[in-house]
Amino acid sequence: MPDPQKMLAILKRATDLFRSTPGRRGGLITLDDTVEEVMVVGDLHGNLPAFRQVLISADLANHPRRHLVLQELVHGNKHYLDDQGDKSHQLVDIVCALKCQFPQRVHLILGNHELSELTGRPIAKAGVALNALFRTGIKTAYGDSADAIYAAYQSLFAALPLAVRTSNRVFLCHTIPDPIDLENFDCSIFEAETWPKEAMARHGAVYAITWGRNTEGSTIDRFAELVDADWFITGHQPCEEGFRQANHRQIIVDGTDPYPAYCLFPAGGETSVEALLKCVHVFTPVA
Repeated sequence: MPDPQKMLAILKRATDLFRSTPGRRGGLITLDDTVEEVMVVGDLHGNLPAFRQVLISADLANHPRRHLVLQELVHGNKHYLDDQGDKSHQLVDIVCALKCQFPQRVHLILGNHELSELTGRPIAKAGVALNALFRTGIKTAYGDSADAIYAAYQSLFAALPLAVRTSNRVFLCHTIPDPIDLENFDCSIFEAETWPKEAMARHGAVYAITWGRNTEGSTIDRFAELVDADWFITGHQPCEEGFRQANHRQIIVDGTDPYPAYCLFPAGGETSVEALLKCVHVFTPVA
């Protein structure tokens, strides 16, 4: 079993660092023009083999002007033996340690699965209750300290930003709000330090930017106007080939098997959706 006290200290430190990341105001991180490259990864859902490849490709120690943007760590398909729960909490632990190592250059944006842990809204796939499996996995790993660890995870998730934007007008968020939610989308949520319950409920702004699935051109144009951006890299939606161009402004990347993908793109200078597509890479994780 991992040392619960050491992990609690790492989780607390990482939570503080996520809140105090340079360039962050409320729920939005704005990267300045000293940032050379950004590597954004698709939903990982506990995919540790893919994350090992992410670390190799990011090579943060040798690229001091490169930033790494991650999303959707929890609720995976790797389980402890004998129905002892989901192992995806391990990826949360590792990413928090990485944040402590590179506090200014590692970012984790909020996804709908982390939001479900904050709000208690259950998510099920193929009849399996993912939230319950997540809690069981924490209990398996941390025993009597499981409740304290889970509380630390919730504090961490509440501290995550909603989006990261670059100086060349690329906007990184988990997904794009559906048209019904854009009608009254409250952009002030990007400036808020904490989120009210109504913002996290269905049709609220935090819910919309983590749960939406509409990729129509008119939808992305409206959202681009609201957030003052031109290009979008998102996750949330599975991609058979690891990634896809969703419309004339948006690329979706997927970090799950069999083809985990990421986009490593210049954070400055003019760009386009075609240029960003050329920066997408797909790898097969090493087991």
